[in-house]
Amino acid sequence: MAGERTEKATPRRRDEARKKGQVARSADLSGAVVLLAGLFALGVAGPSMADRMGQAMRTALALGAQPDVVSVDSIGQIFMEAGTQVALAVAPIALACAVAALVVSAGQVGLRPMPGAIKPDPKRINPLQGAKNIFGPNALFETGKNLVKVGVVATVVLAALLPNITQMAALVGMSPIELASRLSHDVRGIAMRAAIAYLVIGIIDLAYQRWRHEKGLRMDKQEVKEEQKNYALPAEVRGAIRRRQMANARARMMAAVPEADVVVTNPTHYSVALKYDGVSPAPEVVAKGKDIIALRIRELAAEHGVPVVPDPPLARSLHASVEVGQQIPEELFHAVAQVLAYVYRAAGRRKLATA
Repeated sequence: MAGERTEKATPRRRDEARKKGQVARSADLSGAVVLLAGLFALGVAGPSMADRMGQAMRTALALGAQPDVVSVDSIGQIFMEAGTQVALAVAPIALACAVAALVVSAGQVGLRPMPGAIKPDPKRINPLQGAKNIFGPNALFETGKNLVKVGVVATVVLAALLPNITQMAALVGMSPIELASRLSHDVRGIAMRAAIAYLVIGIIDLAYQRWRHEKGLRMDKQEVKEEQKNYALPAEVRGAIRRRQMANARARMMAAVPEADVVVTNPTHYSVALKYDGVSPAPEVVAKGKDIIALRIRELAAEHGVPVVPDPPLARSLHASVEVGQQIPEELFHAVAQVLAYVYRAAGRRKLATA
């Protein structure tokens, strides 16, 4: 079937996707590795952390027991000393988690920078696109995956906890030190089992994300041929061809403006020309642009009597989500219908006035 994406992505396609920040990564795997690293660091540095925090508490209590020594300066010193001890106690765990996060991230996507991931993109702040991401099929899948994840981890925790419930009665009468040691050992064991289950889920999720990423990068045979043809030429020739193609596409787009039914504007930064023939399921975007191109679209519309309607939210949404030659999405039907109805009513009044 023509246009069917059956071919694997070329190296250039993969490189372009990576520059845009489109890589396969699993947040679940990162979270599981960081959790395991934190638990391991807690097991190693736990005794020293308890000693430091205990010493800080003993120092504060000892100073508090001497009212004649306590002053504004000494209280500040107490808090400073306690904060220092707490920071030194937590530092090994925080460092282990930070190193684990960097290692697992580099293991998934590599160390090459992705400038496109931090580049501002209007589509990311488009509320319509955001609603589509929240309520779309992918969001439903993620919700189901999270429910399964919680269920699996809860099952593992319960399997480790329930057999030991009858032994809880033996904890009565233990000294505080023995009780704390026993509870910390049991809690750490349960947390380790949950983290391992979470790690397995993360590995499965990474495999799925990579499969999904590969599927999204697939190309049809025509795209592969075009890429091979274009990039077999010298860079200067490719640049000239690209400029000529852009100029031709812009000329065709501008030629369609006089046939448009309405031009929706920002009113100065964006212009989108719409046309509706009454036969197609929805209006079509025949031209769009911003800044200088937007100004030229408005000038052509004024020259040929095409109505220009300022509607900043609609203009921004159309410019960000609809390409030239495409019909508007369903979520914009109502807003565009209101604009077209206004244009048709205004045109009808002008006809009556001239009759």
